[in-house]
Amino acid sequence: MGTQDAFQRLWTPHRMAYIQGENKPSGPGAGDGCPFCSLPDRSDEDGLILRRGQLVYAVLNLYPYTGGHLMTVPYRHVADYTELTAEETAELAALTQQAMAALRTASGAHGFNIGMNQGTVAGAGIAAHLHQHVVPRWGGDTNFMPVIGHTKVLPQLLADTRKMLAEAWPAA
Repeated sequence: MGTQDAFQRLWTPHRMAYIQGENKPSGPGAGDGCPFCSLPDRSDEDGLILRRGQLVYAVLNLYPYTGGHLMTVPYRHVADYTELTAEETAELAALTQQAMAALRTASGAHGFNIGMNQGTVAGAGIAAHLHQHVVPRWGGDTNFMPVIGHTKVLPQLLADTRKMLAEAWPAA
């Protein structure tokens, strides 16, 4: 039970799965359990996929930093940005732009953090399969919770966020 104190508890059990390595590949190959390779085989709803392009798809992050945190991911299993073809690079950029538009429409995002962590040492959770993060931001969204409480407050279920963003996605 622990010692009583004045702190409230906000339980985020979904984060424990990430901390313990759930859904992490067993190796660097596409056949080593890469979730980014297997997601396209699932339904959009089940895989939290927002948009499917020819070479790249957009998917919600299963362990988000903020509500609406999504990723643009090439179908092809490549680790490094320099390995993308010109066509993959162009579609990755286009889907990122569309994601920003959808997030502005659906949630009124004020800004974005967009980027890739290249390699495990750079913070990539799944370094073997390139993915670009699109993290919506709002004025005042960085409060005491992540700094003091080491907790991120997500006000919406991922399935509801996926539906809202998929409906707000601009026509290509």
